[in-house]
Amino acid sequence: MASPSLPLLLTLLFLTSSLSFSNGEDTFPTQQGHPHPHLHHGTANHNYRDALSKSLIFFEGQRSGRLPPNQRLKWRRDSGLSDGSAMHVDLIGGYYDAGDNVKFGFPMAFTATMLSWSVIEFGGLMKGELQNAREAIRWATDYLLKATAHPNTVYVQVGDANKDHACWERPEDMDTPRTVYKIDPSTPGSDVAAETAAALAAASLAFRRSDPSYSKLLLNRAIRVFEFADKYRGAYSNGLKADVCPFYCSYSGYQDELLWGAAWLHKATRNPTYLNYIQVNGHTLGAGEMDNTFGWDNKHVGARILLSKAFLVQNVKSLHDYKGHADDYICSLIPGKPFSQTQYTPGGLLYKMSDSNMQYVTSTSFLLLTYAKYLTTSSKVVTCGGTTVSPKTLRIIAKKQVDYLLGDNPLRMSYMVGYGLRYPKRIHHRGSSLPSMAAHPGKIQCSSGFSAMSTALPNPNVLVGAVVGGPDANDRFPDQRSDYEQSEPATYINAPLVGALAYLAHSSGQL
Repeated sequence: MASPSLPLLLTLLFLTSSLSFSNGEDTFPTQQGHPHPHLHHGTANHNYRDALSKSLIFFEGQRSGRLPPNQRLKWRRDSGLSDGSAMHVDLIGGYYDAGDNVKFGFPMAFTATMLSWSVIEFGGLMKGELQNAREAIRWATDYLLKATAHPNTVYVQVGDANKDHACWERPEDMDTPRTVYKIDPSTPGSDVAAETAAALAAASLAFRRSDPSYSKLLLNRAIRVFEFADKYRGAYSNGLKADVCPFYCSYSGYQDELLWGAAWLHKATRNPTYLNYIQVNGHTLGAGEMDNTFGWDNKHVGARILLSKAFLVQNVKSLHDYKGHADDYICSLIPGKPFSQTQYTPGGLLYKMSDSNMQYVTSTSFLLLTYAKYLTTSSKVVTCGGTTVSPKTLRIIAKKQVDYLLGDNPLRMSYMVGYGLRYPKRIHHRGSSLPSMAAHPGKIQCSSGFSAMSTALPNPNVLVGAVVGGPDANDRFPDQRSDYEQSEPATYINAPLVGALAYLAHSSGQL
């Protein structure tokens, strides 16, 4: 395992504020007593503001449903306009998760949660991009409200994934079955239901100031959906295994989502019921487990970081243990230290697994910056055995990861489409790889699209802002459309990156 040393990381030192920022939901006084302290800006390796803008444009390329007049990616058109009709329910809208045309509720909800968390922590830094970020959240939450309209029911998927994956066609041409899948008391799904509750609760905070009535609607629904998740316990991939696996199987179980959902409802409601729920159930739901991978499937680490804030910033003493749990996770990431448990590529990229590794790079970077914010606000540090790690070090590590993603890597390639001079041109994405409706109004049949999938030509439509799965363990990236592990973008790769880019753009004086 090749890890970059801490001295190497320190050469990337950039001066970040020792103070906290917010979008107004979580305003805490700084040491000088000013809500917006003067920043001493460090040098920027990249145009983070441009990357932030592009990272949000990407979500418009993933939209399903009727597109609005202000749609910026013009090569996309309306799609999925009869979704839900098979079950006499309106399920139009939402996002396609990645390069296919299925709407998977589990990763969509996680995407909404992480976009919302990005706005909650760093929305105050986003300036003109804040409205675009809220629109990206709302495209998901409007759909999640439809999917949870009936009590004790959550519609968790639209589209037969196996049949969809047997075709290579534009979403505008879809003729594969738009089968609807749901969870209910007889087919429970605590994982996807609790993640949906988390998304609705987090979004309620993101909209609390700008749209109070929408915020209240989201929160009331979150409460109801969480009750369903907790009362009827089970993993959704048990009852729906043939339809959701291996695509978005709940490998980690549903306990992590129950803890995560309760943490978000505690934050959004400040109702002691949720704090009590966390105190009583936290241990059995895995609060102390050493599963240090945060993504669409496993939420334990995110819950630890989120709950540590209640202890660090709001001084909720009963959540003291979550500071220790969060520190354990952070310690596992520090490269070149004996307590590190994380693999890095020779070029310095955090490496978890071959399939869509960049999702762990973006989610980890977000958690590092967010925890650094909480520690700074409370004048605390991370304790790793006998070693202390400062918030500044966490920011350095996060910045190094984002910089690698944007082009500071052995291939000098940006892994964000449309950013920089060199980026992936043959991404695994149906709509991007096939001629647009404007260029080819006639229908492209299911199987005939595969000729475009196998060609070496660049994709005709640029999916601006899409972050792909990324390089392998040795920093290699073939840029092949057929290689979905490395070349497919996904909404849950971009969502946590939005917050990280907002922070980096602001700290380097670009916002």
